[in-house]
Amino acid sequence: MTKRKDFIDHIATRPLLADGALGTYFYEKGIGLGTNTDLLNISDPDLVYSVHEEYIRAGSQLIETNTFGANRFRLGNLGKNLSVKKINLAGASIARKAAGSDIFVAGSIGPTGIEFPLDLEEFSVEDIEEAFEEQMKALLEGGVDLIMLETFTHLEELIIAIKTAKRLEYEVPVVAQMVFPAHGRTAHGLEAPFCAKEAIKAGCDCFGTNCGRGVKSMLQAIEYLSPMTDVIPLSAFPNAGIPEVIDFRMVYSTPPSYMAEKVGEMVRMGVRLVGGCCGTTPAHIHEFKKRLHLKSKKGKVTLVTPKEESPDKLRDTGKGPGALLKGLNHKRLPIFVELDPPPHLNVDNILQGAKALKDAGTDCITLAENPLAVLRADNLSLAHLIKKDFKIETVIHLTGRDRNVLALQTQVMGAHFLGIRGILAVTGDPASSSDQPGVSGVFDLNSFGLVKMISGFNQGLNLAGRDMKGNTDFSIGVAFSYRPSNPSMQLRRLEKKAALGAHFVMTQPIFDAVSIERLMELTSHLNMLILPGLFPLISARNAEFLHNELPGITIPEEIRKRLRRFEKVEDQRKEGIDIVRGLMEKTSDFVDGFYLISPLNKWEVPVELVKEVRSSGWKGSGKLASLCGEA
Repeated sequence: MTKRKDFIDHIATRPLLADGALGTYFYEKGIGLGTNTDLLNISDPDLVYSVHEEYIRAGSQLIETNTFGANRFRLGNLGKNLSVKKINLAGASIARKAAGSDIFVAGSIGPTGIEFPLDLEEFSVEDIEEAFEEQMKALLEGGVDLIMLETFTHLEELIIAIKTAKRLEYEVPVVAQMVFPAHGRTAHGLEAPFCAKEAIKAGCDCFGTNCGRGVKSMLQAIEYLSPMTDVIPLSAFPNAGIPEVIDFRMVYSTPPSYMAEKVGEMVRMGVRLVGGCCGTTPAHIHEFKKRLHLKSKKGKVTLVTPKEESPDKLRDTGKGPGALLKGLNHKRLPIFVELDPPPHLNVDNILQGAKALKDAGTDCITLAENPLAVLRADNLSLAHLIKKDFKIETVIHLTGRDRNVLALQTQVMGAHFLGIRGILAVTGDPASSSDQPGVSGVFDLNSFGLVKMISGFNQGLNLAGRDMKGNTDFSIGVAFSYRPSNPSMQLRRLEKKAALGAHFVMTQPIFDAVSIERLMELTSHLNMLILPGLFPLISARNAEFLHNELPGITIPEEIRKRLRRFEKVEDQRKEGIDIVRGLMEKTSDFVDGFYLISPLNKWEVPVELVKEVRSSGWKGSGKLASLCGEA
């Protein structure tokens, strides 16, 4: 307990020098790039011990355990039966042995690797807490003096980790560090002082930043945090610049002397715990040591400044249901029809279908993005052609599977420039089902993250919270897999998407009127346009394939029997259309609209159905008008 109190007392009054990188330094020593370095605690403990010794000789007064990614999720992804406790206990024991009684040992813990906001269907808060607890218990058993939470990008996950540590052992010091890549903000737009205040509330004893985009960006973050130095000690662990890849190696070029000079500036701004992150070596720590004779000057004592407001606070822009929904004819039942871009370069058939659908009375054409991970033409380009040539609204599907966050935001900006006013945000089908060699999924963002990102653009902010000098006005759509037998989980997900800023819903195909009616009842509290998906089955074989092989689609046995009664495919197709026609008639009074899916891109089928809807004069629930402020 004395050692832990010594740490708190030390950083309260004077700077403490920590170590530098472990992972990148292991690579520099010949460990293969991409190797999981946490496993070295078991496979090569002598190497780990020697690196700790190098840092201590260079002047480190605190060393971190080699356990940054040693949690159940990251280790489980290796596909091996690895013991979280064994690896963390070994990491703590090696560091403790190297440190002796004079050097502080921090138990290094990084993010779990689970994407936030949490997809509650896959992971719960309790799952994350258990993962952190498992790792922390092993590190504490191994003799660490404090817990070092580092490289966190999601505040929500960091708060869970802090609270878990304090719940386990109240007196263990907790250092909490986030990544602020530019302008003192996280990649998701939260400002450093806001994050610090939330971490302080959760119980951390030292707050700061590590990793990121080199020294300059870290100086900016420390500048924003410096007024808080009378409230909590600050920490800073910069990277040695921005890396480049040379001969399959990540090379960091910022020299130790330059970094030491900038670290000195951070200490003068009130940083009390300083070390290095990616690319730093014992040579950097040796240079840092030379600078720590600088006198520190404290900043002003102010917790509440204009910069500390959460960027989640909505601007005046970006409110309402978006330009797509606002621009539709509010006096009639909305009809969206889906077409798939072709898997080749000939788009004549799709353009012909788009024109026919427009002439029939379709309100909007939606275009999927490589559905089932099968290669198809670019939906943004095709949406632009359709809108330009036929003056009909289009919705592009945007998946998290195919692009990283840079490309996703570029795509959103491109859609804005081309006049597209609707985006359906979906995670995307697994890349493993692709028809192309070597395809891998990106999944930087899932559907929740995509909704939040597009909503941010509607408010004039990109994902990093930067002002975009204007704002988009997209109507944001989401998918909904309605499961009549157990709708609660999917409903909670839909409610979360609505809270993040979604405006309309397109469901997976539904084949009975009772389920549609129940769906509308369950979602009536949401301020969203609900469009039940209707799929005209074209054969009994088609029905069996969809029911048995496509996730999220369930076709009642009664429907499949109706199709099997007919021997000829042509008769089965007519029956499939009649089934949808009957559904539309039974539900036309209370649905918000219809979402028709073209079977195998046979657009002639929805053209026939759209004409019948328009001739009937059905107006549906009228919810579109109320969403747009006309009721």
